Amino acid sequence: MGICYSKAAMSERIYLDNSATTQVDERVIEVMTPCFRQHYGNASSVHLFGQDARRVVDDARRGVAALLGADTRDVVFTSGGTESDNWSLWGAWRAAGGRPGAHFITTRIEHPAILTTCKAMEAAGAEITYVSADASGRVNPMAIEEAIRDTTLLISVMHANNETGVIQPIREIAEIARRRGVPLHADAVQSAGKIPVNVEELGVDMLSLSAHKFHGPKGIGILYIRKGTKLASYMTGGSQERKRRAGTENVPAMAGFGMAAILAAEHLTEMAERVGGLRDRMERHILAKIGGARINGSDETGARLPNISNVSFDRLEGEAAVIALDLENVAVSTGSACASGSLDPSHVLTAMGLRPEVVQGSLRFSLSRLTTESEIDRALEILEAVIERLRRLRRQG
Repeated sequence: MGICYSKAAMSERIYLDNSATTQVDERVIEVMTPCFRQHYGNASSVHLFGQDARRVVDDARRGVAALLGADTRDVVFTSGGTESDNWSLWGAWRAAGGRPGAHFITTRIEHPAILTTCKAMEAAGAEITYVSADASGRVNPMAIEEAIRDTTLLISVMHANNETGVIQPIREIAEIARRRGVPLHADAVQSAGKIPVNVEELGVDMLSLSAHKFHGPKGIGILYIRKGTKLASYMTGGSQERKRRAGTENVPAMAGFGMAAILAAEHLTEMAERVGGLRDRMERHILAKIGGARINGSDETGARLPNISNVSFDRLEGEAAVIALDLENVAVSTGSACASGSLDPSHVLTAMGLRPEVVQGSLRFSLSRLTTESEIDRALEILEAVIERLRRLRRQG
């Protein structure tokens, strides 16, 4: 059996790893619970039980579509961001016949859901161009345009990076893609719920979301597919999701996603102002009080998500710091949770040109709208003490 913590014990812990996942909002739980007890029919069934569940699914789709400024018919539920990312790549290739030599463009700072899939596609005969980011963590749209070939089937660039929070120039890339006749997919798993994400304003053809990144349940996501985009089905079987994604609808999770999307839209201003202010104050304190600290990512106003801070500390082993902080009841990370356990340095920071020792000493702090000022104050006290202790041990060793 795993360890079960009491509510009191958990309340003493400070959670600053919200880019990995977020706490489910109580209002999300409230709309999910009746789906287990009352709206339990199969949403594809024609009887009243099924139609009752169908209404829940339709309401949820409207909530997600509203967050994105999308047509509900273009929102397809999936099991999460990884499936959505996989589908955008494999689906575009299969829609074009799956021929060897088909070309795709992505970046070196993408989430493993994109990069690992691209490696698998290369093994299957596709050709991939990986565009680098600059020292600020930003991708140059002109580098994307220069990579386009006659055989390019898809461009995939994340909206905001999951390790640094740096926001990518998706609008400019979309203009280039549209002009050159190449579809554009954006992984918006980290950006949705933190900053406005409107598919019309961004100009994307496909976009991935995952509910658990903004206080929704795990195991549910969407792929936005603009009408007319050529994409083969990734999950085959039944006729669910307008024959685009087979499988019995996960009604409780969909209901939770819809509510999480509604709440995320309501809290966008709070994310920008209060949470962004907390993050900025935390960074100022770290730079002023802890020697040898640097912020990774652009320092321009509005260039990063308001809730993510990636900080490197001289003479520090990031993994050791994560463990030491956890023992003091503060949860942070060294980067993507999907790379947890890997001994390789952060591919994102490496792609930005940071020296290995800088990459090795990096920590990611990620806040949410549930993060409080007192939690940040206490976390900073603990952080100072932990880094001082680890550096002292390093000198003695």
